[in-house]
Amino acid sequence: MSLHRVARFADVPEDRGLEVKIGECKIVLLRTAGQLRAFQGECPHAGAPLADGALCHGRLICPWHKAAFRIEDGALCEPPALDSLKRYPLELRGDEVWVDDQPLPHPHTPPADDSRTFVIVGSGAAGTACAAALREKGFGGRIVLIDRETAGYDRTVLSKFVLAGEMPPAQTPALRDDAFYREQHINRVAGEVVALDVESKTLHLKDGRTLNYSAAVLATGATPNALELPGANLAQVFVLRSKAQAEQIINAARPDQRAVIIGDSFIALECASALRQFGLDVTVIARHAIPFVAQFGEAVGKAIRALHEAHGVKFINNHEATEIIGDGKVEAVLLDNGLRLSADLVLAGIGVHPATEAFTSLPREQDQSISVDDGMRVTEGLWAIGDIATFPLNGQPQRIEHWRLAQQHARIAAANMLGGEEHYLDVPYFWTWHFGKNYDYLGHAEHWDDSEFLGDPEQPPFIGLFGRNGILVAAVACEEERAMALLAERMKQPLPMEEAWRLIREVRSAD
Repeated sequence: MSLHRVARFADVPEDRGLEVKIGECKIVLLRTAGQLRAFQGECPHAGAPLADGALCHGRLICPWHKAAFRIEDGALCEPPALDSLKRYPLELRGDEVWVDDQPLPHPHTPPADDSRTFVIVGSGAAGTACAAALREKGFGGRIVLIDRETAGYDRTVLSKFVLAGEMPPAQTPALRDDAFYREQHINRVAGEVVALDVESKTLHLKDGRTLNYSAAVLATGATPNALELPGANLAQVFVLRSKAQAEQIINAARPDQRAVIIGDSFIALECASALRQFGLDVTVIARHAIPFVAQFGEAVGKAIRALHEAHGVKFINNHEATEIIGDGKVEAVLLDNGLRLSADLVLAGIGVHPATEAFTSLPREQDQSISVDDGMRVTEGLWAIGDIATFPLNGQPQRIEHWRLAQQHARIAAANMLGGEEHYLDVPYFWTWHFGKNYDYLGHAEHWDDSEFLGDPEQPPFIGLFGRNGILVAAVACEEERAMALLAERMKQPLPMEEAWRLIREVRSAD
């Protein structure tokens, strides 16, 4: 053991971590109830500095994407991280804190032999998180992960960084490397499920193969809605969901070209930001005068539109595209008022629909999603998670297309497949990126009777709270990472608006 003096005990605050370095090794010191612990200093998901996170209810919450870890031992509690934190040996010598630069070995209990086969349909955020959680929670049976794309990757970077030319498509981060699947004995199968027989617990693949399962998880995600316009089949008309589609777009795009984006969804406007940064002239045909008003309210929606316009993005409201014109390639987009927009490429961001075509044997909702209980169960031996699942949230059926929420579903389903009784009791969270600004959103509020802001949405940092009957139901912020990390944990129980503002001001004053 090689210990290094890194701090004094008095240097470590009670309410947040302290980052220290041993050479190039970043370590975060945590102090709770008079005890000190040392963990890796960066979140295993995307490298966020954990010292900027929040300590709450025995958890350390990542400032960037709200992964949560148990302070006691660093164990993973909430995604989007898929790994627990490495812990480092620590000694207190008087008032001096000494830490080893080599982490403790991971306490791993080999799983017991298990004759069952668990099949996961879909290798994206939800499917990969489910496979990882099953092994983490001790399942020793056979895991089969089936998808046309057999290796899951971080799809959130496609509209934010790949289309901006800041990250080559080939460098899109894998959710897990090949070594993980080998070491964890997870069998990846390239294929497409076309039918499901619940009675015989059998999955039918497009190539004629069948797979029998003891339990199965459906995690097929969503499919972008295609444009139904004359000319929509031209080669330069795109949607964005996959790495392959991102590669097609970036290969087709050239600086100084003209891009028309149809729709003002989160994906649509993230793509507008990215393509504008890549050097294209960008026009958005928007359904709403103010984007994101249903989620963020008018003040933030106006601020995000103003940010886009300040960077040269043009918006057209109150008119719809009626035709894409071109002879072999895109030349223009025709609007219902006769306006002709010159275009070299067109990108549609008009929403998605659940990818459940293979599951017609199951009862489906009107939007083709699959209804589950609060433990993500469809029926005996079958679970559905992520974008395809309609689940109860605060007593109301909801389908929410959030990356992190899909992974939360996955961990709940994994626990319940192993005999647990876990339920969704968490707070939905997502983030969206526009011209270098990251906007965090917590909750899922369709209605509110009170909204208050600290700071100006047009001049971050700011944070806005939305309340109903005096209780916080949603929060939106930019450059308020630690306050939002704290709220991510505190909102799991009813949080009065007054109490939320008190917490936020305490965080701000401490910073």
